[in-house]
Amino acid sequence: MDWSLFGCARKGHVTYAPSEPELRERLVAPTPAGQAWRCLRCGAYATDGQHSSGPAAEAPLVRRGKELRSELLLRVFAVERLFRFLVLGAAAYGVWRFRYDKAGVQRAFNDALPAIRDLYRGLGFDVTHSKLLGFIQHSFTLNPRVLLYLAIGLAVYAVIELVEAVGLWLGKRWGEYFAMVATSVFLPYEIYDLTVKITWLRVGAFAVNLLLVIYLVWTKRLFGVRGGKRAYDARLRAESVIEVEQAAVLAAQPGHG
Repeated sequence: MDWSLFGCARKGHVTYAPSEPELRERLVAPTPAGQAWRCLRCGAYATDGQHSSGPAAEAPLVRRGKELRSELLLRVFAVERLFRFLVLGAAAYGVWRFRYDKAGVQRAFNDALPAIRDLYRGLGFDVTHSKLLGFIQHSFTLNPRVLLYLAIGLAVYAVIELVEAVGLWLGKRWGEYFAMVATSVFLPYEIYDLTVKITWLRVGAFAVNLLLVIYLVWTKRLFGVRGGKRAYDARLRAESVIEVEQAAVLAAQPGHG
């Protein structure tokens, strides 16, 4: 799959007119519809898209090929983080409301418990000794102040997940750092949770988070790994259309090489 073409199909072409004449000539072609400029992302000539101009050194760094595939993968993680935000946010709101009417909520929970057990039994799970079920039942004995603190904790956790989701979706470097650190902080707890009891859900959640941390550090060169941000930007420039054309112009000059 050509990820560059896929990116242009979604976002449109990105063209740039360098002020250097010899380089400008290599990036433009006349057409009946007007001048067509070479797209910095897919390399095709286009008469539409986001167009800008200036010195070649100031050309925008456009993600191409594998970088677009990486962007798509991070957006998958972003959607997963957004789902967590929604679940945690709903839980925080539920706990906050629940502290005012524990008796009513407990009655509703006890009435729904048989149906919950039957549902999970049909899926192959036995929730009779579930930690989550035990936590919910224990929460009915907590005083309102403790429940308020619990709601605040869940809300903070939800906000962390939301910031991760936004940063990863936008592909911002701060978002990559934030997601890596925020995810790493909870890995020790997940490891401890696995020592208590191994379930497919816990193993899956731990594997996803661990892979995200490794992927971000390695591919995005965080914390100076593999040369850090400077090496990351240098690789983007080396793969850009502008750089390729500059190299071609230089190679064509007499006496070069």
